[in-house]
Amino acid sequence: MPSFIDRRLNPKDKSLSNRQRFLRRARGELKRVVHEKIKSGKIVDVDAGHSVPFPLDGTSEPSFQADRSSGRREHVLPGNKEFTAGDRLAKPGQGGGTGAGKGAASEGDMEDDFQFVLSREEVLDLFFEDLELPDMIKSSLKEAVTFRSRRAGFTIAGAPTNINVGRTMRNSFGRRIALQRPKLAQVEAIAKEIEELEAKHPKPGSASFERLAKMRSDLERLERRRKVVGYIDPVDIRFNRFEPLPLPNASAVMFCLMDVSGSMGEREKDLAKRFFVLLHLFLKRRYERIDIVFIRHTHQAHEVDEETFFRSTQSGGTVVSTALEEMQRIILERYPSQDWNIYAAQASDGDNLAGDSEHCVNLLNKEIMKLCQYYAYVEILDERESAIFRSTDNGTSLWRSYRQVGENWRNFQMTRIAKPGDIYPVFRQLFAKQPSSAKNG
Repeated sequence: MPSFIDRRLNPKDKSLSNRQRFLRRARGELKRVVHEKIKSGKIVDVDAGHSVPFPLDGTSEPSFQADRSSGRREHVLPGNKEFTAGDRLAKPGQGGGTGAGKGAASEGDMEDDFQFVLSREEVLDLFFEDLELPDMIKSSLKEAVTFRSRRAGFTIAGAPTNINVGRTMRNSFGRRIALQRPKLAQVEAIAKEIEELEAKHPKPGSASFERLAKMRSDLERLERRRKVVGYIDPVDIRFNRFEPLPLPNASAVMFCLMDVSGSMGEREKDLAKRFFVLLHLFLKRRYERIDIVFIRHTHQAHEVDEETFFRSTQSGGTVVSTALEEMQRIILERYPSQDWNIYAAQASDGDNLAGDSEHCVNLLNKEIMKLCQYYAYVEILDERESAIFRSTDNGTSLWRSYRQVGENWRNFQMTRIAKPGDIYPVFRQLFAKQPSSAKNG
């Protein structure tokens, strides 16, 4: 029986239906392997393609085969050069044939026989598919206040500036071929031949004279047809058609607040940046229209661009409330809470100026939490203190103060990170999809 297998190449790096079908079938295993690789590797590796080792079981391609459940079969498959119909085949022994290969393969270490290469987009889809920004519920968001023109084919009417020359000339060429419009070269050839005959002054009644008369008639007919069938006719003209595409307003903004003071060593800053890199990838992949505001603070806070946020080496004292005040100022100036879903993620080692933690609590309880949909605080722990702090409710002054905020606001979450392996589980804990019952409640 023939086997039908779709082996077409992927056009322009797009998945064909058979690739998408395999992804759906193997999604659970691929997702587990991707999570393990990212958890043990670098966070920036999320934003790249991956070659994923995958068990050979279940990767065979579907095919049509003869029913082998019953009946006696006597046939020779195409490509056979050793046997003929009726030959009796010896049963393979324990030491030979395919049995030997399987026996040898069962001893010692084994590796997966199949490597599945995932593109960057497929990796990000698997990595972030069950994550979301919680409580995006603002009902008064403006849906469409601006429009962008988008190409939408062609039309037979429009402004002269929108004429599509290529399509117009293509239509003209097809029409001229269909109506058999005489070519200029053909007309010029007849005119030149007439000129040569006239120079010989043929006598009336001669063959040359009759030929000259016929050629003059043909020339007149061709010129008349060229005038009737124009080079470009109004029916040929096509205009580019545009239609307005509504652009929804960016309905969410994420504030990224990072402590870069002197108490944050290179290790602590590296963990904080890894967390924010993962957050940045998540937002850009899952949400087409979202604003991200980057705020760095020492004893002063400043709004910075993405490059400065992740690469600047600024350091100084620690006053955490300056970041909260800067965030509040930006919200009041650019992001009115009635129109925006406002989110914030803060990373710090918990060190703060004496007395400033209480000021932070007042800012959050009285001002900021009223405006925010969700606020996540991530504290970077020293590895030596990790086991002590995680087993008790003790911690830094900022952690103890923020616990009061968490008791008052359900949308305020706190967690701790001590090593790179903690970042991924903590991130999924903070941004896991909510059950529909929780959303409705």
